[in-house]
Amino acid sequence: MSVGMKSVTDRLRDSGLLRTQGLIGGKWIDAYDGKTLEVHNPATGEVIANVSCMGGKETKDAISSAFDAFNSWSKLTAAERSKGLRKWYDLLMAHKEELGQLITLEQGKPLKEAVGEVDYGAKFIEFYAEEAKRVYGEIIPATLPDRRLFVLKQPVGVAGAITPWNFPLAMITRKVGPALACGCTVVVKPSEFTPLTALAAAELALQAGIPPGVVNVVMGNAPDIGDALLTSPQVRKITFTGSTAVGKKLMAGAAGTVKKVSLELGGNAPCIVFDDADLNVAVNGALAAKFRNSGQTCVCANRVLVQEGIYEKFADAFSKAVKNLKVGDGFGEGVVQVETFVEDAVSKGAKVLLGGRRHSLGMTFYEPTVLSNVKSEMLVSREEVFGPVAPLLCFKTEEEAIHMANDTNAGLAAYIFTNNLQRTWRVSEALEYGLVGVNEGLISTEVAPFGGVKQSGLGREGSKYGMDEFLEELHLFITDATNLNDLLL
Repeated sequence: MSVGMKSVTDRLRDSGLLRTQGLIGGKWIDAYDGKTLEVHNPATGEVIANVSCMGGKETKDAISSAFDAFNSWSKLTAAERSKGLRKWYDLLMAHKEELGQLITLEQGKPLKEAVGEVDYGAKFIEFYAEEAKRVYGEIIPATLPDRRLFVLKQPVGVAGAITPWNFPLAMITRKVGPALACGCTVVVKPSEFTPLTALAAAELALQAGIPPGVVNVVMGNAPDIGDALLTSPQVRKITFTGSTAVGKKLMAGAAGTVKKVSLELGGNAPCIVFDDADLNVAVNGALAAKFRNSGQTCVCANRVLVQEGIYEKFADAFSKAVKNLKVGDGFGEGVVQVETFVEDAVSKGAKVLLGGRRHSLGMTFYEPTVLSNVKSEMLVSREEVFGPVAPLLCFKTEEEAIHMANDTNAGLAAYIFTNNLQRTWRVSEALEYGLVGVNEGLISTEVAPFGGVKQSGLGREGSKYGMDEFLEELHLFITDATNLNDLLL
């Protein structure tokens, strides 16, 4: 281990945030068979830590723990749950720098972005601490005078949360925040590539006074953990962020016990730049939409569609902007950027304007890449790249742009750049996507619903609508309610 990385890990260990065991029922435990897995720094290949490699047995115990804790956690008042979540938020923010360092260590994103993720992720806990007190039912006008009809909203039960490696904190808080606010308990399965951030967040949840068993974390053998979550009748909800292929498997597996499912899956986001767009706004917006997190977000601009009148100017300005991105270890100052698709595109006539190969730094680094003359039939246009490659496609008319944008099974996010207000409404409403950014490349926030259509998923995360994913409606039918009116008064 290098001197620099040892210094960071020592600080994290001293702060109590470098946990390597799973969390079940409020206790930190090893895998039952003693197995561990290595967590690597993707920038250097160095081993950061060895964490417990858990499987089905540990997951079943975590489910039982969550099931037992649900009986008491769901009975607390909304105000009591809110206080616990608020304390958790305060601790996340108090340890923002350490958590940012941990994210950079195991995930690789630049430290500034990592600290930004802590801010973003913590806001979900803060928002749902407030939203916990706003779960309202309904009174329905009865059909007969001696009847009263009520709708009560109740927590669905134990939720299994399966999260990816690209946002190791925010993808957990975006799920666990509303779950706990509603009164659910959770079993979190973080990516085996980035479990340390999840464990640190769970440690802070315990420090915040979240009762044992309400938040459990297991990591390791993904198929075994997934099977245990899917087959258990005690798990009533599966929430997942990841690939469409895995999401389909989870959806099929959840059918056996008819679980409630929310899926935030892959995207193929178009970024449409019209002739009337402000060039600087479009370049900066497309840069943010494409290269945030090294192009490894589900809402990254996967295809940049540029109208023919501005195509050459945009391609030149965009390439110059991308050229200024710095590639390197996430702890380096100024770093904002850490082959099959590119090779396929070039073989079919695309031109490499910038990059197009592995970076001289080696390891997992790839040069920020811009391709021109890209066509819709190329792999880089058809499939999610999930990396720092920006393909530029040319279009002539608004109708053509809409057709090109919608010609995909995905439907998560889209971006348009235009100064025409009428066009803004026309195109936004014609696009088959769950989120649309207009003259803006960063569109995710805790106060607005996040989710896609078509094969990009089911359900929404964030905002008040994120609560609905963890609630069920109880229809309460009361008859012979002689004194009920007095009671309601």
